[in-house]
Amino acid sequence: MTTYWCELAWLGGERPESAVLVEVEDGAIAAVSVGQHSPPGDVRVLEGLTLPGLANAHSHAFQRALRGRTQRASGSFWTWREQMYRVADRIDPETYFALARATYAEMALAGVTTVGEFHYLHHGRRGARYGDPNEMGRVLLAAAAEAGLRITLIDSCYLHGRIGAPLEGAQQRFSDGSAEAWAERVDDLDENESVRIGAAIHSMRAVDPEAAAFVAGWAAERDRPLHAHVSEQPVENEACLDAFEQTPTGLLDDAGALATNFTAVHATHLDDGDVDMLGRAGACCCVCPTTERDLADGIGRMRRLRDAGASLSLGSDSHAVIDLFEEARAVELDERLASGERGHHSAADLLRAACVDGHACVGWPDAGRIEVGARADLVTVSLDGVRLAGWEPEFALDAVVFSAVAADVRNVVVDGEEIVRDGRHANVNVADELNEAIRKVVA
Repeated sequence: MTTYWCELAWLGGERPESAVLVEVEDGAIAAVSVGQHSPPGDVRVLEGLTLPGLANAHSHAFQRALRGRTQRASGSFWTWREQMYRVADRIDPETYFALARATYAEMALAGVTTVGEFHYLHHGRRGARYGDPNEMGRVLLAAAAEAGLRITLIDSCYLHGRIGAPLEGAQQRFSDGSAEAWAERVDDLDENESVRIGAAIHSMRAVDPEAAAFVAGWAAERDRPLHAHVSEQPVENEACLDAFEQTPTGLLDDAGALATNFTAVHATHLDDGDVDMLGRAGACCCVCPTTERDLADGIGRMRRLRDAGASLSLGSDSHAVIDLFEEARAVELDERLASGERGHHSAADLLRAACVDGHACVGWPDAGRIEVGARADLVTVSLDGVRLAGWEPEFALDAVVFSAVAADVRNVVVDGEEIVRDGRHANVNVADELNEAIRKVVA
């Protein structure tokens, strides 16, 4: 039994509680008590605001190598994509493991306890198969384990270069050739206490409707998370309307994908019918504001989606920044810019997206809460730095969500194991490993 005394802790309400004692046994929370103002002797003291673990629900780990290297180029998402393809074509299992391990460790420093890895870099150059067809996926699982994170490998089916077009260049590495071959490969991946396996329809540009229905059926039969990039760009909508007279969301609905296990990633350019379909299905929408800003994608209608019945989650996607506090507040702040109004999402709403609903959408419904029976994930944010100086208990939640940054995270516990203490990772020298791994990929 390990006992933590939290100066402040968020237990899911609109305000944090003071002097909270959390008892942990066998990786789970065994007891929570409030108002324990004199911490007992044999206890780990967590000064600051302690949150449940954060879920990074949408990650492409290899894209961490692009940070800072794409800002001089003008253009759009589509010109950025060509730069991304060049990096993707250089990575092999050895370099991918090193890059992913360091990237996941950076996430741990930022308070992430679970990552949803949207994985489509499956095969060798020009599509050549490795001896183990899942070698690239397995290095991601190993990298997450060494960084101390749980992972959901959201394995993506990717079949076409665009609607009706063959694969080109680096895209050949992404494809199994058919949805049936994709399923045969993914069925060979095993789950455990720290690993979940999910499915992805990469997008309706890259997967035809019949194959999308096959992937959706695979996920439903196995009760697995199902994700898809949805309406990230207007061009995607236009192509689907031209080819099928349906929006991407409408095609996914026809394919049987829209359900409570489904997450629409980005969901930036939806029409009213799309919003209503996702809401009626009880789907999740994963918004990735720092990437959506970086690529000039646009601003989604997240409050409208919540009102329609969808839940929200957060991802750092291309890792232009790995900071779930920045992703959270950007959901509100970007909608303020677009609407000219404040108050679309409260701090507690945004934390639920980062914690509760983020974990649920990647297949960990027993995480993201500080309550008895939940996984023992604790993230403590220091309130002593310059960004949060002057805080008061009543406003601590708002201060952290709207002002804190990843560097304010001091301690991280995952399944009862402390993987970050005093701002340092337990077994990864994160900056050095990132430097070395990225140089091998981009040199």
